[in-house]
Amino acid sequence: MTHASASSADDRSTVTGRRRIAFAVHTGTDGLPALPTLLRSLALTNPGVCEDFVVLHPGLPDSSFDVLRRLHPRVVTRRADGRGDVFRLEGYDTVVAFAPDMVVLGDIGELLRMRHGVGAVPQLLCDEEGRERRTVLPDGLLVVQRADVDGTAAAGPDPVPEGVLAPIDARYDFLTRRLYDDAPVPPQVAVLHFTGPFDEPGYGPATEARRRFEMGDEEFRAAYCALPGEKHPDLLAHLAPPLLQARPSLGLARTVADVYRRQGRYDEAVDVLAPVVGDRLDAPRCQETLGVCLMALSRYDEAEAHLLLAAASPDVAPRAFAQLARLAWLCGREADAHAYARDGLEADPTDAGCHSWYVRTREKAPEAEPLPAAEQLAHVALFAEGQENAGDKVLPEAVRMCFDTDTGPRRWYQQPVHRLVDEAALEELNARRGVVVGGGGLFLPDTSPNGNSHWQWNVPDDVLARLTAPLAVFAVGYNVFDGQLYRRGRFAESLRVLVERSAFFGLRNHGSIDRVRELLPAELRDRVRYQPCPTTVARYLVPGWLDPVERDDTVLVNCAYDRAGLRFGHDYGHFLGQLATALKSLRDRADVRYAAHMPADEKFVHDLRREHGIALPVEQLYDMTNDGIRELYRRSRLVIGMRGHAGMIPFGCGTPILSLVSHPKLAYFLSDIGREEWGLSVHDRELGSRLVERAAALLDDHAAAVADVHGAQKLLWETTRSNLDGLRETFGPA
Repeated sequence: MTHASASSADDRSTVTGRRRIAFAVHTGTDGLPALPTLLRSLALTNPGVCEDFVVLHPGLPDSSFDVLRRLHPRVVTRRADGRGDVFRLEGYDTVVAFAPDMVVLGDIGELLRMRHGVGAVPQLLCDEEGRERRTVLPDGLLVVQRADVDGTAAAGPDPVPEGVLAPIDARYDFLTRRLYDDAPVPPQVAVLHFTGPFDEPGYGPATEARRRFEMGDEEFRAAYCALPGEKHPDLLAHLAPPLLQARPSLGLARTVADVYRRQGRYDEAVDVLAPVVGDRLDAPRCQETLGVCLMALSRYDEAEAHLLLAAASPDVAPRAFAQLARLAWLCGREADAHAYARDGLEADPTDAGCHSWYVRTREKAPEAEPLPAAEQLAHVALFAEGQENAGDKVLPEAVRMCFDTDTGPRRWYQQPVHRLVDEAALEELNARRGVVVGGGGLFLPDTSPNGNSHWQWNVPDDVLARLTAPLAVFAVGYNVFDGQLYRRGRFAESLRVLVERSAFFGLRNHGSIDRVRELLPAELRDRVRYQPCPTTVARYLVPGWLDPVERDDTVLVNCAYDRAGLRFGHDYGHFLGQLATALKSLRDRADVRYAAHMPADEKFVHDLRREHGIALPVEQLYDMTNDGIRELYRRSRLVIGMRGHAGMIPFGCGTPILSLVSHPKLAYFLSDIGREEWGLSVHDRELGSRLVERAAALLDDHAAAVADVHGAQKLLWETTRSNLDGLRETFGPA
């Protein structure tokens, strides 16, 4: 899989093959008044769906669509010659085409999950001679897979190109002419298609079904916000703030603040909540939300005050104390963090968050006597503990192996990347002979947000500017998903200071290099260099490394579920089914096992067994030592992984890999080593068969596949070794 150089910094690239879906409707002046009802019905019956809504029109004034823009955040208008342009809608892979005289009454998720052909309902019609036949109406609902059409509508009376019709159930295009004599609308109908005037006599129940969605803007916003269950954050952020302004309430303020928080708009969340919450004890959940948002802005004293107010409520206390423990730890107050975690466990002894912080902050056994500070290197990184991500355990050690065979506390001063760099921390860093930041996907806005840098290192600009020890940013990645939007102003400013201050600035793939250079002034772009992730060259780093003479007849599989909506979109069911087909085939060739980098990864195993009756044995890497993880990957014949380090670690051990690409970083890595064919998009329509084909090729000629890995790895090591030669001069002798 190739990756395209990102030409813009809006994170809407498609390097993962993520499917782009749109709703579309063609209308002229006559159909325009019906569109608000269609849009309202779509939002109120499918509140978790928010795709582009494309209005194709013959050249109407732009102001004609203002009413639609008030109802939906992603209205797109395009001039069109006719409805046939839904087959030529550039920028989308799947287009669900409505007609203006439709309303949505139920779940249309099945349409969004379709992957082949042109979905339509063949309607039963009578010709002039009274003979019945089935045909797709010119204005009928269509689900167009643009890969299956040639870009033009069919010639003749049939609106669907020949040979690609995928019949769908009539409930997705149910004609009101079937409801004469006031017949009720069947409860299973998902899309009701009016074949006559909306208020035509004899169709009372159909008219009433549509009338439910005829309402003013404020009533619509209130109806949407009052819906139970999950709602799409983009729709909620579009509809809730105007409603809050019109109908202020504490509950609605928390709803708006919470959606802003989910979108990374922490300052706006605080602006919404702070004026109405104050020091009220009767709003503990609001206090908690406000405290979390203030913490994300690095306003720690204010955050602590509000979280303490939240903790006064028994229902909220465990969560609030877990956040207080995190806050105290971020500020370097280990004893306070431990006390807060203990308070949370007293409120709820089963709370996992408080238990994790209690264990993390308890007194440690004495470590080896460290060298004098001037002889140590400082390491700023994410240091995973307990049952956290196995890749984040292996990575820091791999970074240290690049500089020294002793990777322990004797030669290394450890500074957790999320902990605030205050004056005391700065003094500790400046006392060392050098500071190494990385590796890993630290250029990420949302894992542990802070207001100081807007990436993972919690360092204010003025503090960073006073760092006097030589600084190396080493194998860091730009870790933003396709489609993940966030504000870049603060990040870009912090990035500029970081690059200016760094003696070495190395990113782990060229995709990250391209993205970061876009955010830098021209005079700094050439300072961004390539430094592969050190996990990819483990064979050169681990003392006494020996390649296996024989390997276990094992294929390991790994999947990831963090930010699942960004990874899979509407395609998770498709992905699971395709993997089930592939794994059934691969089990005839090898022992297929599951490699869980963290407990949440095991969702795949549960879903696979429940949905497809396939059980996989699980290797729990999160409970293994780093040596154990490398040994497991070293002895396997093939690893099929979705996590970045489920590809890079086995590759570094000399093991052939295939990547299930749901994040750009996997495509970037494969592009760097010139092995794009080792990547398959999780959205690939033929994922199962292609995965089997490529896995079989690697297994059939395994010696050649291993040699291929070694050859690609050698180039990464040469780059790494050259960079390290320069850094040894920068840091001076140990």
